[in-house]
Amino acid sequence: MMGCGFMTSTMKEQFAIYSRKSKFTGKGESIENQIELCRQYIRVNFGDAAAASALIYEDEGFSGGNLKRPQFKKMMEDAGKGKFTSIVVYRLDRISRNIGDFAGLIEELNDRKISFVSIKEQFDTQSPMGRAMMYIASVFSQLERETIAERIRDNMHELSKTGRWLGGTTPTGYASEQVKRITVDGKVRKACKLRLVPAEAEMVKTIFMKFMETNSLTQTDAFLLQNGYVTKNGKHFTRFTIKGILTNPVYMKADEAAWEYLKRQQVDLFSARDAFDGEHGVIAYNRTIQKPGKANKIRPMEEWIVSVGAHPGLIGGADWVKVQSLLEQNRSKGYRKPRSNVALLSGLLYCGNCGGYMRPKLSQRENTCGEPLYSYVCTMKERSHGQCCNMCNVSGNLMDQAVVEEVKKLSEDSGEFLRQLEQGKKMIAGDQEGYNAQMEGLQRALAENEQKIQGLVSAVGKAAGTSAEAYILRQIDALHETGERLRGRRKELGQYTAGPVFADAEFDLLRQMLASFGVTIDAMSVEEKRAAIRTCIQKIVWDGENVHLYLFGSEKEAEIIDRNGIGEPLGEDSK
Repeated sequence: MMGCGFMTSTMKEQFAIYSRKSKFTGKGESIENQIELCRQYIRVNFGDAAAASALIYEDEGFSGGNLKRPQFKKMMEDAGKGKFTSIVVYRLDRISRNIGDFAGLIEELNDRKISFVSIKEQFDTQSPMGRAMMYIASVFSQLERETIAERIRDNMHELSKTGRWLGGTTPTGYASEQVKRITVDGKVRKACKLRLVPAEAEMVKTIFMKFMETNSLTQTDAFLLQNGYVTKNGKHFTRFTIKGILTNPVYMKADEAAWEYLKRQQVDLFSARDAFDGEHGVIAYNRTIQKPGKANKIRPMEEWIVSVGAHPGLIGGADWVKVQSLLEQNRSKGYRKPRSNVALLSGLLYCGNCGGYMRPKLSQRENTCGEPLYSYVCTMKERSHGQCCNMCNVSGNLMDQAVVEEVKKLSEDSGEFLRQLEQGKKMIAGDQEGYNAQMEGLQRALAENEQKIQGLVSAVGKAAGTSAEAYILRQIDALHETGERLRGRRKELGQYTAGPVFADAEFDLLRQMLASFGVTIDAMSVEEKRAAIRTCIQKIVWDGENVHLYLFGSEKEAEIIDRNGIGEPLGEDSK
């Protein structure tokens, strides 16, 4: 063992063992095996007591590409508190495969007089030779990682020459189909290309035309809602899906304007200028950054690999470029979700007609007490300009007050009220625990799915021209679809888990506060009132006549508040 002489068995050492694995397998270098091997090393060199008292930090399901891991962060926090004097790992890359991260870590540990031991490579940082060898090993670890990434990019270069469609979510306006061709040596080659779907293609053209006409995502969204346009999945368009269509280069015709634009943006072009015939569309490879557990992000254009596809383009290059310019101009005045500093029911109030959220909308007026007047407006009604929903607006000031009065009534019956709160607490805790477990499972499944896709992308270049090529492409297509389903489910769960989760002490404090709600309400801030209402009310529905309150832990809704309880709707913009 290199450099072990700096310690002796008489020195009092407190060890920390760190283990990491990208995904659960239960085999090979599993978390448990890594920990046991580290314990054995400590036991042999420093005795049973040192091995038994070692602190354990383990991250399972996390990549070694960076240091953003919960248990690693906890270990470094404990290092700052002086809880241990040495970190032991089974192998160097369990800490990090990034040389920059690793070098910074070693410097930080040296400053804190904490040694670092990797038993597989037989390095420790207490000896100059150990430090030097560890840096060299981490360089090779990063080199391997970058070589794999470069190999994947090389394969994308080869695929881009063909202009083929690699699978995944098929863009609106097209369907994916398999085509065959016979090579000069008699072999059958298969690939996927995009086939035009006329009805969808006309809708895409309409979206581009309407946006260029209005220069507004909001007005384009309203137009689509008013005229009954829906997505491939039969759902209403959103501003997000509209923008996704407008920014997708697959619709751009490969013409002279497209060539000039792409060259200015310094994309990696893999089609000759004369291939830009003004008929076919373009395909951009390496366009998105796909990270497990995170939404896909668009890479800078200079990282794209672009070629002319085998599919027909829909939008002239000049028009597509114009749309990108308009979107860029609008970024500075982009949509911001309106917020009210006084409304209490945001996120709880739903439209009884279409089921959409009702948001607070401030007016320019004040009541006799000097408070700003606001109403709650159905978001679907607002987006469609009343075409898809005609729910009347409701006075926000009066509705908030009516809901507060109902919560006061609950607090008067202390026994029933406390029972409702306790039941609500159990439901929130149970649901949150279940959601978290599902979310962790989805994150692992997404990570494994992305690893499979990357592996197949690496293999498809080698299989070009063989019978395995089409099979690999079909697998990639299927995995992309699986990933989209998993991401959709993750997004749904994210909506459920986005709300506040109270610790026991916080919940008890709220319970005490709500028990005396009637006498303390006037002293509460707006934020405290919101928190109090959300502790016992699950959702609120306005049906145009009555307000329905749904409580946590209750099998039926609370007493209905009729229109008389909140007054008539505001006269201005009430229909």
